[in-house]
Amino acid sequence: MSFIAAAKVFACPFVFVALFSLVASDPDLLQDLCVANKAAGIKVNGFPCKDEANVTEADFFYSGLANPGVINNSVGSVATVANVEKISGLNTLGVSLARIDYAPGGLNPPHTHPRATEIIFVLDGELDVGFITTSNKFISKSVKKGDVFVFPRGLVHFQKNNGDKSASVIAGFNSQLPGTQSIAATLFTSTPAVPDNVLTKTFQIGTKEVDKIKNKLAPKKT
Repeated sequence: MSFIAAAKVFACPFVFVALFSLVASDPDLLQDLCVANKAAGIKVNGFPCKDEANVTEADFFYSGLANPGVINNSVGSVATVANVEKISGLNTLGVSLARIDYAPGGLNPPHTHPRATEIIFVLDGELDVGFITTSNKFISKSVKKGDVFVFPRGLVHFQKNNGDKSASVIAGFNSQLPGTQSIAATLFTSTPAVPDNVLTKTFQIGTKEVDKIKNKLAPKKT
């Protein structure tokens, strides 16, 4: 093997590592921990670190996923998140969880997570799940208790409970704050509003239909 060929072979693993680091969801941490100081009032990519002398076990604990969430919406599902906004110690660690509960017939509507891949573990019930690739291929599967399914980062996906019993999953993310954009709500309830002529042309519907959808998706007034 020539010196040049050997150099290329030797360099390949390092190129792969370098490329993988470029597409990682959250940046690597530069210290043992960086508990979020949410009261700092400073805008950074993440949160500033709390003084380590003030860090306690409470910064790394959350019990909010133990019980099913209360479902009181028209789609029949609710997500309870365990991200950096709930667990300050997750800051810079690049992981988070959520619990999603579904009523019989409930739907977690088509949405994306722009900053994370999602992996779900089915706690109870059965779900029809799926995502759509950028080449418009629909990949779907029926999953049941104990099953695992993955939704690649940024792709539109959903979960639907077609059974007559409640269902629940635990979802893991490779981001401390993955973000969620529900497709319908994003387009029809944004502030300021997306122009009607954009929506009518996109969906090939009239302004009356746009108004009906907006009224149905509008947040309930308390």
